[in-house]
Amino acid sequence: MAGEKEVILITGCSGRIGFRAAERFASQYQVVGFDVSLVGKFPGMELVSVDMGSDESVKEGMEYVLKKYGNKLASVVHLAAYYNFTGGGWGHYQRITVDGTKRLLKALESFQCDQFIFSSTMLVHAPCQVGQKITEESPVVPSWQYPKSKVLTEEAIMKGHGNMSALILRIAGVYDDRCHSIPLSNQIQRIYENQLEGHVFAGDLSHGASFMHMDDLIDALQLSVEKRKTLPKELTLVLGEETTLSYDTLQKEFSRLIYGKEWKTWSLPKPLAKVGAVLKQYVPFVQKTFIKPWMIELADDHYELDCSKAKKMLGWNPKRELRKMLPLWIQELKAEPLAWYDENKLKPSAWVAKQKS
Repeated sequence: MAGEKEVILITGCSGRIGFRAAERFASQYQVVGFDVSLVGKFPGMELVSVDMGSDESVKEGMEYVLKKYGNKLASVVHLAAYYNFTGGGWGHYQRITVDGTKRLLKALESFQCDQFIFSSTMLVHAPCQVGQKITEESPVVPSWQYPKSKVLTEEAIMKGHGNMSALILRIAGVYDDRCHSIPLSNQIQRIYENQLEGHVFAGDLSHGASFMHMDDLIDALQLSVEKRKTLPKELTLVLGEETTLSYDTLQKEFSRLIYGKEWKTWSLPKPLAKVGAVLKQYVPFVQKTFIKPWMIELADDHYELDCSKAKKMLGWNPKRELRKMLPLWIQELKAEPLAWYDENKLKPSAWVAKQKS
């Protein structure tokens, strides 16, 4: 069989988290990455084209791993999943996230695998009140399709992990040194372009959500694999920064960094905000907004996390803070607006498009 290093299988390996995880693990393990889009490669990593939505593709991928690397796996880091911030497409969530995981678990029955790690989301939990903390024992009440698919997948893993240990990581919103966070980059865009939507918010401005730096997430994955033989057979952990910045705090901080002045944000009743969102989607010649009508009801859901269990079980503690990253993002935005927009997959307004990058 190829090599003497222990083998780690990472699904969704060409994605942002998967690729960074592969980089971290490749020096110590042989990394085999599954993805439909094969992007990037480096020593210690092999990418295999696998579609988690296909029985045949998953079967062929695992047969290839078995033939080339044998039937022993240190860990499976399962990141592949369907995600659509615009809403719809439950069929894709079912086929890729839920059923794709079941396909993978079935194929792993032929392997001796120590551990199965699944990347879930803090959004499976019901939101909390300001000052309260969400733990692993908090109510699980998914409010839209993405977290619902994660809950169903968690259940499938707990039923089908066999002799592997099963670790569920309920992760906060992930950002990195270049932002790469859909809600945060869009919030910055609204303020940078002085959009009307940048001055209004549907709900309580004192509410916010937990985030975490990519490197802290990769640290947690590394610790999870290193400690796999001492962790409980079944374990669920929430991961994120324990300080949650409110929407209003972020608004004011972004404005201070961009314009050097205070920013006023008004709280709108949800019915009125929904009407505005609908009009922005369908009125001709009006620039479409990121905020969709279905998002309004969830806009001020509040998430604060208690990660003491992850600290105890993994020895993990986030080393980065969202607040400290904001000046870096805005500095890069102001220096090269179009490059920053492109990096974060934002559509620039006509005003931004005219600026030199």
